Amino acid sequence: MSPSSRTLQLTEALISRRSVTPDDGGCQALIAERLTLLDFECTTLMYGPEGAQVTNLWAVRRGSSASAKLLAFAGHTDVVPTGPLEQWRSDPFVPSHRDGHLFGRGAADMKTSIAAMVVAVEEFVAAQPAHKGSIAFLLTSDEEGPSVDGTVKVCEWLAASGERLDYCVVGEPTSVDALGDMIKNGRRGTLSGKLKVIGVQGHIAYPHLAKNPIHLVAPAMTELVGTRWDEGNAYFPPTSWQMSNIHAGTGASNVIPGELVIDFNFRFSTESSPQSLKDRVHGVLDRHGLKYELAWTLGGEPFLTPIGELSAALSQAILAQTGVKTELSTTGGTSDGRFIAKICPQVIEFGPLNASIHKIDECVAVASLDPLKNIYRDTLERLLT
Repeated sequence: MSPSSRTLQLTEALISRRSVTPDDGGCQALIAERLTLLDFECTTLMYGPEGAQVTNLWAVRRGSSASAKLLAFAGHTDVVPTGPLEQWRSDPFVPSHRDGHLFGRGAADMKTSIAAMVVAVEEFVAAQPAHKGSIAFLLTSDEEGPSVDGTVKVCEWLAASGERLDYCVVGEPTSVDALGDMIKNGRRGTLSGKLKVIGVQGHIAYPHLAKNPIHLVAPAMTELVGTRWDEGNAYFPPTSWQMSNIHAGTGASNVIPGELVIDFNFRFSTESSPQSLKDRVHGVLDRHGLKYELAWTLGGEPFLTPIGELSAALSQAILAQTGVKTELSTTGGTSDGRFIAKICPQVIEFGPLNASIHKIDECVAVASLDPLKNIYRDTLERLLT
């Protein structure tokens, strides 16, 4: 790749901005400045508490045909904290090159994708100034945080404004071994529970005077661990239930604890609903006669984009630009795609390799930057001309 690559230059400029969530660090202003030159209408939307506001950008360029479709590029400009700086081989906010890779926080997740999207659009508009379809950007600085004042709020605003999205490409790093070998056409839902099982504290030598919540909950946990929640489907693996933490005891070895707390999580497919999973858990706990309290947190519902125009265009673009035949997948954690899917019928995630995301010395292969940009541009050409 030439050192003058515009994709590389913009990626480096974005990495150099310290945008640890929820701070945008000026990334979106830089992007809006470039998009304004292409006649994009740029709107900055600020949400959240004073002193910790989230920056969001909605930018749109209308196509020449009123009936043509709109393709949005979506992503986040915030990054996770760096972790111990002394463990980085170079400053995480000073773009650095080693062994053919560009290092810096956000290199893979997801400033490279955003830079590639912007340059792809610049090239597309230059070649197709009267393109029929419309192009938009939906960017937030709240994806790596609580995700309550970012994309979800922008989607609500767009819905209230009557804006229609037909396709959305989210720049999440989805590739595994080679650029384009995997794209995400959906994600599982996430439902967490905090279970408190209530017993009676007492001396361990007099168990008949106490009720040990560890013993009481064990049969119920065995049943929950062995439960087959659903069978999944052609797109999703079966729903999984996992315990992540168990807390009990006073710290003394001769005291039966009075309560036990278990944290657990469902990653669920479209074959189950949050309410059905809740009902089944409560049914198990009630059947075992437990005295308990259970607080639920729905982190996100599953979404799915069946094979269609967007997945076909993106798959064909990947094959044309890299020779790689892509795989559709719904694995991994949650993303902002879950919010966008409520206002857009076709949402696909695609970006660079994900091996280094959130790690010390996060990086991206420099040789992948322009091919990534070319794939985004090719997708535009297939859908909007």
